[in-house]
Amino acid sequence: MRQDAAGYFYFVDRVGDTFRWRGENVSTSEVADAIAGCRGVRDVAVFGIEVPHTDGRAGMAALVVDPDFDLASLRTELIARLPECARPVFVRIVPGLELTGTLKLNKQTLVARGIDPAQTTDALYFDDRKLGAYVKLDAKLHERLNAGTVRV
Repeated sequence: MRQDAAGYFYFVDRVGDTFRWRGENVSTSEVADAIAGCRGVRDVAVFGIEVPHTDGRAGMAALVVDPDFDLASLRTELIARLPECARPVFVRIVPGLELTGTLKLNKQTLVARGIDPAQTTDALYFDDRKLGAYVKLDAKLHERLNAGTVRV
């Protein structure tokens, strides 16, 4: 939390399974449930990540998928199921999801890797809303996101 000059308190970040994006509180479990119901998705972890030059945390989904998984179909299904603020801005395709000792999803490792393609061999995608599609997040796009020249 932070306190302004008038003494009012504001949430800056929340501990647990929510994150704040575009002025809205987003429930990771609500997003994960919507994604889990999509064709070709075997397992999912949803979390918020910091992106330079933005307020709050952008949604990211780490997905374990079937061989016939289609990213365009996922995007179409999510538009029908979730409000814009809750739809993942970033998607990471992973071979599996790690669990903690208490059998909870280990999101901390995924959050730490962020959106830098140099930090992972996982396929990363960015929801380019101008194009209306998830596009491959490569080093060049990552650099533009960090510079703030691509609107998130």
